[in-house]
Amino acid sequence: MTSPAPSTRRGRPPKGSGQLTRAGIVAATLTVIDGDGIDAVGMRAVARVLGVDPKSLYNYVDGKDGLLDAVAEHLLGSIELPARRGDLRGDLRAIAEAFRDRALLHPAAAALVLTRQLASVEGLAPVQAVLDVLLAAGCDPREAVHLMRTMVAALIGTLLREVNAGPTYGTSDIAGIAARQATLEQSGLPAVAEAAPHLARFDKQEEFDYTIDLALDAVIARIDGSTRNSR
Repeated sequence: MTSPAPSTRRGRPPKGSGQLTRAGIVAATLTVIDGDGIDAVGMRAVARVLGVDPKSLYNYVDGKDGLLDAVAEHLLGSIELPARRGDLRGDLRAIAEAFRDRALLHPAAAALVLTRQLASVEGLAPVQAVLDVLLAAGCDPREAVHLMRTMVAALIGTLLREVNAGPTYGTSDIAGIAARQATLEQSGLPAVAEAAPHLARFDKQEEFDYTIDLALDAVIARIDGSTRNSR
């Protein structure tokens, strides 16, 4: 009697092997950042999330800097940039809002946009979008870069404040506002006491709108002034 052929045992792939792609590594890095902040990122920490040997990550990224660059590139490259309509204020605000929408998905990673120097098309796409608007408005390249950097600094700053708003910036719940206002009014500092109702309250959307509008006012005034001086 012929013995039956041995059955082929389908073993399970190593844990994490299905995620070992550049996209999977970026997702794991964001998991680390979301949980413990940028400083916690490292090859071991990311490999632990994926369940793989840290050495295997080097096939996709070049150490910690490579991980951070990949995340920054992902954040910038995934922004749904609006089509330019020819309205300076409207176009710049639309880009700022698109960035905010994406950054708030992983707010702790937003600061990477200021600290990483990217060269890929994906990473430079938002830079291209802002410069395109500013150059079309009559800025020379040098001025356009200064204005873009100023806008980015204001945008990142207000996003970080939005995410980390605490006692320093006030609160949004009624009980918290009342408690903070009372503390400020009893501070013995006249200007602080007078502004207490406003210092105690923090509305994220209102703060974002105010900061971006102020930055846009400055950008437009600068462009208008440069245009007049060049005539």
